[in-house]
Amino acid sequence: MKLQVFKKLQLGDERKLLNLYFIEKRTKKAFEIVSVYFMLLLIGFVFVYPIIYMISYSFMDTSDLVNPLVKWIPTKFYTGNYRDAVKVLDYAKTLTQTIIISTIPALLQTISASVVGYGFSRFRFPGRNILFAIAVATFILPPQVTMIPQFLMFKDLNLLGTLWSMIIPATFTQGIRSAIFIVIFYQFFNMFPKSLEEAAKIDGASTITIFARIVAPSAIPAYLISFLFSLVWYWNDTVITALYLGEKWTTLPLQLQRFEDMFRRLYLAVPGMTTGRTLNEAIVMAGTLLTILPLILIYFIAQDWFVESIDRTGITGE
Repeated sequence: MKLQVFKKLQLGDERKLLNLYFIEKRTKKAFEIVSVYFMLLLIGFVFVYPIIYMISYSFMDTSDLVNPLVKWIPTKFYTGNYRDAVKVLDYAKTLTQTIIISTIPALLQTISASVVGYGFSRFRFPGRNILFAIAVATFILPPQVTMIPQFLMFKDLNLLGTLWSMIIPATFTQGIRSAIFIVIFYQFFNMFPKSLEEAAKIDGASTITIFARIVAPSAIPAYLISFLFSLVWYWNDTVITALYLGEKWTTLPLQLQRFEDMFRRLYLAVPGMTTGRTLNEAIVMAGTLLTILPLILIYFIAQDWFVESIDRTGITGE
């Protein structure tokens, strides 16, 4: 009788211990999940905050800007800032020129970098490692080192103020940060199985045919990630674009830099237009948002391909 009572007590204690163990485990897991989500929200807010600030202020009129009670939500939905920004930026014309200046060099740079990366990956020749090291070292060098010599060369060739000053360097992998794209393709082609190329050679395919029909179609992730990065860097660049193209071509970031001067010429120089037309923060925010809006749309459209390409090209180091 005493033995049965003892066993019942022991069984009850074990169940209580198991319940306490599972409760503690679930609590610990829930705490970990909450901590992870909190950190993600905190880090995400740091990145999203400038966009939220920009959108909020771009819809404020002058009365909202000077009102200390208005912080995030405007008292009314005011779109006049965007009308002014579109006019000052000459948006349609400038956007077209920006797309041309960014897309053509980015596309040519991506193609040329893939050819150079494939050459370093597959061919063995004297001085190969030295040349590859020099190519990578160009990424470390500040652009000011090569900017002036290229400028003088383009001046002698009468290429300044034309798109050729952007196209020629990109075609010969001397564009903006070309070295990193060579490394991306080099790493990707090293992971590509050589047996497929050997089988194609046995069937009589040439090196150009192998690259164009077998290797390049398999390197779509590398092409995509290189093109998107190159497009963004050409889009946001102002120094090289202003130096080589001058006043004949312009981009949205360049026009944004001249925003205040253009605004004053359009509005403050007109008699009777000075009241309430001073350049305010809201108009600048509207112009900035219009400048980065195409890139945001491109990211949302190509987001899945972009993330997948980063994973498959091994940029994360994994």
